[in-house]
Amino acid sequence: MAFYFFKFVLRNPGRRSSVNGRLQAKNIMNKPSPIGIFDSGYGGLTVFKEIAARLPQYDYIYLGDNARAPYGTRSFETVYQYTWECVQWFFNHGCPLVILACNTASAKALRTIQQNNLPKLDDPSKRVLGVIRPTAEVIGQYTKSGKVGILATTGTVQSGSYPIEISKFYPGVQVYQQACPMWVPLIENNEHNNPGADYFIEKNMGELLCQSADIDTVLLACTHYPLIKNKIAGHLPEGTTLLSQGEIVAGSLVDYLQRHPEMESRISKDASMKFFTTDDATDFDNHATHFFGKAIVSQQVHL
Repeated sequence: MAFYFFKFVLRNPGRRSSVNGRLQAKNIMNKPSPIGIFDSGYGGLTVFKEIAARLPQYDYIYLGDNARAPYGTRSFETVYQYTWECVQWFFNHGCPLVILACNTASAKALRTIQQNNLPKLDDPSKRVLGVIRPTAEVIGQYTKSGKVGILATTGTVQSGSYPIEISKFYPGVQVYQQACPMWVPLIENNEHNNPGADYFIEKNMGELLCQSADIDTVLLACTHYPLIKNKIAGHLPEGTTLLSQGEIVAGSLVDYLQRHPEMESRISKDASMKFFTTDDATDFDNHATHFFGKAIVSQQVHL
């Protein structure tokens, strides 16, 4: 009798340990955590700024992969690998929802991550969203001529993501794209307000507008471009609508969380923000202030 009781005692703690382990894992999975905001560098801060303004109650973690930027000229495979590594970093920090506040990552990596990677996770309810689809869903509401212009990096233009996504919602809208390869380096080197930048802005705007005289809506399809929005506007015909993505993406996120209360309940709400970069933190802070509109203190991380 004592022998069997002793065996029972040995088995039971192990069983309880296994059950407790599963319960702890479940509790960690369900613990409210921040929203992750990702970009290859600084540009995503213009989107983050608008999201935080619309949804100030939530907690956020921002990561800029500055050590490997720019993404715009890299291959699909490379952008996917870099982006997935960063998304996993967010997941390891508890984020149940990650926003790719980067057009290149959204164009070259988002679909693969959503279709191939997320279903294989231990917690397949985690979500990764981008900036292209929210914009495509509404851009047709702004044009009367049915002709819209896209200003973007070379990588985003070559991906064809905007014409593809816009056609799903507005098949009658014609999309004209123009790559602006010099704009991001000019902005990141704080040269965008100097006269030398005007040449490249005028050149690329002329190349876009000569594709059609009826373009009446222009989208800044790079999160850096709001910093030169006034200069871009100066080259547009009167009455042309110029759209930035920040406000659109922020509004889309508000709607998403309202439609998905199961996700909204997983977001922590202490109104906190943390900033990380894969490159030098001091350098990041100096540049990021221009994009975010206020001082930032970040930490360097190694993926």
